[in-house]
Amino acid sequence: MSENVVRLSSLTLKNIKNVKNGTIVMPLTNERKFEYGRAEVLGIYGQNGSGKTAIVDALYFLQSIMIGETLDQRILDYIDTDSLNAEINAEFNIFGDNVLYEVGYHIIFSKSEDGITIEREYLNCAINRDGYRTNKNIFMDYQKNQTEFTFKPLKRLNELVGKDKNTQMDLIVARKMAEKSNCSYIFGKDSREIFLKKNDKFKDYARVIHALFVFALRDLFVINSSHSGVISANFLLPMAFRIEKEKTGMKGDFAVPLMEPVILDIERKNILDEIVNQINTVLYTIIPGMSIEVKDYGKQAMDSGEEGWKVELMSNRDGKRTIPIRMESEGIIKIVSILNVLIQAFGNPSICLVIDELDAGIFEYMLGELLDIFNKSAKGQLIFTSHNLRALEMLDKDSIMFSTANPDNRYIHMKNVKESNNLRSMYIRSITLGGQEENIYEETDSLKIARAFRKAGRRLQNE
Repeated sequence: MSENVVRLSSLTLKNIKNVKNGTIVMPLTNERKFEYGRAEVLGIYGQNGSGKTAIVDALYFLQSIMIGETLDQRILDYIDTDSLNAEINAEFNIFGDNVLYEVGYHIIFSKSEDGITIEREYLNCAINRDGYRTNKNIFMDYQKNQTEFTFKPLKRLNELVGKDKNTQMDLIVARKMAEKSNCSYIFGKDSREIFLKKNDKFKDYARVIHALFVFALRDLFVINSSHSGVISANFLLPMAFRIEKEKTGMKGDFAVPLMEPVILDIERKNILDEIVNQINTVLYTIIPGMSIEVKDYGKQAMDSGEEGWKVELMSNRDGKRTIPIRMESEGIIKIVSILNVLIQAFGNPSICLVIDELDAGIFEYMLGELLDIFNKSAKGQLIFTSHNLRALEMLDKDSIMFSTANPDNRYIHMKNVKESNNLRSMYIRSITLGGQEENIYEETDSLKIARAFRKAGRRLQNE
């Protein structure tokens, strides 16, 4: 199949953490534009506990589902305590050769005695080709409790199966395998292979499933709070990366210990060298004069008996004596950890990079400069959460969404924003004076806070 460019257009959550209902919309979708040649940046702002991280976590779980992995049972902890079900709906635009697919992937999770299961998942699609757009209809609908058919609608099932009884049996077996493995039926390995090898009648839908799978596998990067946590603990440097190797791509987190050298086989050492080389092409411009290098202590046997290389990641400033990377500040280590995928998103329109707490440890002015450069010159998508308000001065209103105090309408754009307005000032004014369609800050009382601290202090003194 030919290469496609996949772009996330919106994400809706229901009963995920403290989000009863909420939708984020990417800037080009908000502008009603079907394009993919320029950057889309979306920052999510709001007070603590207002649903920002829920977006990042939902995309993290969605990614694993769309590559056919077993359902992560931690999702159970993310379902609202008063609800039995939770839903994620992700909308995508898939750009192919002379065709555009508007696709929605909807998944419903359900609590059960055994943990968490997929109650229902479906894909819907509108096809834009030769100036004509089809209606957006469901073309694959799996329902766990509907056992009479492997999936609906029957029209699409018949297109896939035809008169081939072997394919029909293969689909039944694939469904049972997916349910036994507690993974997605649509994106599970056994069923996905059946979908992708079928006839011309189903080829558009096979292309959609394949494109979404490849996007989740290769192009979607989700850097959650645990990524930053190990950096703060000065324990590991997890470098998110993607490199092209021959005809295949490699991606993941390359974790380098901060407290001691590590022994790598030749393949992993070569990957680390490639990551470092890519990072150094940009790092010296962000941190003037700085580069990183892989210090090679020589060959050393690995636990498996194979030959390995003992290496350590070092920092170099203007040719001075190198020091271990752990001696640099948390902010610099954070930049190093995400820089490779930032480079990838800068040049690849199909990359979607999601970062929780992008501002953690990064100097305010530098944060604004990076976002401004990315927004003006990059090709990919960047979704981030932050508490630092510098981005509100660097990005336009379509690139910022705010979490609200209303769990039934958790994310909104600021309204009545003119080009001459300072979005940062408007946001602070809206916190204190209101004026938006939803309350964007659950009011705190400074007098009550001070009184509570005094009361707690007196209690400690009397113990």
